[in-house]
Amino acid sequence: MVLRSAWPFIFDPQTNADSLASTHVALTEHLARLKKKVPQNFTVVVQPPFVVIGDEPPETVRRRATNTVKWTVDRLKLDYFKRDPQEIIDIWLFRDGASYTNHARLLFDDTPTTPFGYYSAEHRALVMNISTGGGTLVHEIVHPFMRANFPECPAWFNEGLASLYEASVEKNGRIRGLINWRFKGLERAIKDGTTLSFRQLTSMGDAEFYGGTDHAGYSRYYAQARYLCYYLQEKELLVKFYHEFVAHVKQDPTGYETLKRVLGEGDMDAFKKKWEKFVLELRSQ
Repeated sequence: MVLRSAWPFIFDPQTNADSLASTHVALTEHLARLKKKVPQNFTVVVQPPFVVIGDEPPETVRRRATNTVKWTVDRLKLDYFKRDPQEIIDIWLFRDGASYTNHARLLFDDTPTTPFGYYSAEHRALVMNISTGGGTLVHEIVHPFMRANFPECPAWFNEGLASLYEASVEKNGRIRGLINWRFKGLERAIKDGTTLSFRQLTSMGDAEFYGGTDHAGYSRYYAQARYLCYYLQEKELLVKFYHEFVAHVKQDPTGYETLKRVLGEGDMDAFKKKWEKFVLELRSQ
């Protein structure tokens, strides 16, 4: 259904009717508040549990809502997540860097610290410069689903899984992460002998993990966590690890013992050498 106006709402015709009905009141109230905030010439697409808002042409915004947001959500739910986020989250897709920077300031009084995009907990909004590509959007979509389904998840796995899908494709109906830009920094760290033990990586608190940014937005901790997830994926163990971790997080809050068990590795120092060899061999792929 398309409501035609200077400020169009577009409801994806593929949206599950029960899903819309169950959130009808909250969604109606949310859209009423949103209408007072959204500038002219933006398009709003309801794609539960998100509302996608963009200043590209309406059909482009709709295509992103379907081909990126819905595509990602459907495949993440297929393998990992049973519950939707309780809150309605806005996804703001700005057409270029100038629009992104200007509207972040005008709408949220924010100055972005990254050229790609970020999540604002205060505004329950994903704020994206979509001209940089959809990878950051896919990354950020993981986080609200993780909060709803695995609130105890430590930063290393939360960011490792989200980072895995920054570059992704569909294979046999499932989402699969690809090698991406984080590889080069990790390759350098392996050759320099500066990667962490997996006990160290998994035991990091949030402050330590998020404090690992080196330069140009690169984080050695993100990279190591991502390519641990990539290894698990390639060995067909990632989905199993997620569900085992969720089931045993009270006994194993860092996931380290679950990781050992799922990998079938008793000697994690030996596994680290095996994993590093695996990563270095990705260069030839």
